[in-house]
Amino acid sequence: MNVFKGQNLLEFSDRFRTDEECKKYLASIKSDMGYKCLRCNHTACQVRADFARQCNICGHIESATANTLFHKVKFGVRKAFFICFEMATSTKSLSASYMGVRYGVTEKTARLFMLKVREAMASSGNSPMDGDVHVDEFVLGGREEGKTGRSYDSKKKKAVTAVQLTKDGKVKRMYAMKINDFSAQSLQYIFVNHISREAVVTTDKWRGYRPIAKAYNIKQIESNKGLNFKALHTMIHQVKSWIRTTYSWVSPDNLNRYFNEFCFRINRSQSKATIFNNLIVKMVKGDKIYQTELMSN
Repeated sequence: MNVFKGQNLLEFSDRFRTDEECKKYLASIKSDMGYKCLRCNHTACQVRADFARQCNICGHIESATANTLFHKVKFGVRKAFFICFEMATSTKSLSASYMGVRYGVTEKTARLFMLKVREAMASSGNSPMDGDVHVDEFVLGGREEGKTGRSYDSKKKKAVTAVQLTKDGKVKRMYAMKINDFSAQSLQYIFVNHISREAVVTTDKWRGYRPIAKAYNIKQIESNKGLNFKALHTMIHQVKSWIRTTYSWVSPDNLNRYFNEFCFRINRSQSKATIFNNLIVKMVKGDKIYQTELMSN
């Protein structure tokens, strides 16, 4: 397959001029992944019209978008590709209202598809962070009367983030996730999902990290009002500003999906040439999601 590389919008537009060319790209990715009939598990097929695949035994037909996060896209695969391209390559925040106007779809349609894209942007968990890793918690939301710091009964959304640093102290990778509270039971998931047991982890002196130190190499130091965690607190400030200035409010049910988007771009800052293809592959490998699973309660 001729993988698309680059961030040039004109080159992208020339490469994907029709829905058919987009479906061909999806079909090529699915072909590289192999074939297994969902109905009878047979592993041989024939390519039919519109790049669909038909099982040689039972005759079941699978379209190029079937069983992917492009499943039943009603506004056209080309528009969906353009939204993916912008979300992967843009350094700016993109709201659903902006994308709806830009591509001629309703704001609700744009929002739901963008949530699918953010779902695909989630980490596979196959490459946990090692080396020098800093971890801290933070909250999202306005000021609450009488609530400061790690207030357990605060209505603010709670989250924890981890960054892997280079030898010169710059951010190499970042992950963030929503948590229910600041207990060790909640904090442990950022470690289990994203941090290697070989990493040297630095945190502040919050007691919630002490039980986790039995399984991980954790060094606790004074925060000194964030001065000892400059790179980490810079990223926390950026993700909070990104959410606050563009989206104003994010449902707790979808908060992790927005973290996925922010971290996806940060973690691929050194491989921007293939960032679009990387996202499309993840969209193809991702299980289809229905609207009811995306709608906030």
